[in-house]
Amino acid sequence: MFRRLYDKTLELAAHPKAGLALFGVSFAESSIFPIPPDVMLIPMVLAERAKAWSYALISTIGSVLGGVAGYAIGYYLFETVGKAVLGFYGYMEKFSNFAATYNEQGIWIVLAAGLTPLPYKIFTIASGVTKMNILAFTAASIAARSIRFFAVSGLLYWFGPPIREFIEKRFGLVLTIFFVFLFGGFILVKYLV
Repeated sequence: MFRRLYDKTLELAAHPKAGLALFGVSFAESSIFPIPPDVMLIPMVLAERAKAWSYALISTIGSVLGGVAGYAIGYYLFETVGKAVLGFYGYMEKFSNFAATYNEQGIWIVLAAGLTPLPYKIFTIASGVTKMNILAFTAASIAARSIRFFAVSGLLYWFGPPIREFIEKRFGLVLTIFFVFLFGGFILVKYLV
């Protein structure tokens, strides 16, 4: 099933609306969606290495705008939408303790979350709930997300063929490692928050 999804994503890279799909996933991941845009970004860059930098830019812009939407959920809709999203991921219980101290180190937290496999949406919503300075939040998001997506795209651009060959030969291993990092990020946040 996942192999077909990978192959479909490689096909999607050649589609005229590939960038729009990548933007949508990047936007949604920063506010409500649990799957990181790397799932699309990696195969798309591997399929169209010449577009690596534009794909990184699309992911960055989509992710930062999605982060602002997550911030708005926390700021304006925490009582309804924000609590529901945090409850869905099982983070409500520890959230109140976290929110009390969040703004003391908020910029560094947003930077770290934006660079790691931690679920970024939790931090975007938390930034809105705690009313972190929106300009500081946006600057930290731009820095973190651009570093992450341009680094991934750059590595794939320069070392693409061997990486693509490795992924395609050891697809099961790569998928297992991806899910370990994805779920590990959720578990880590659950115990840190």
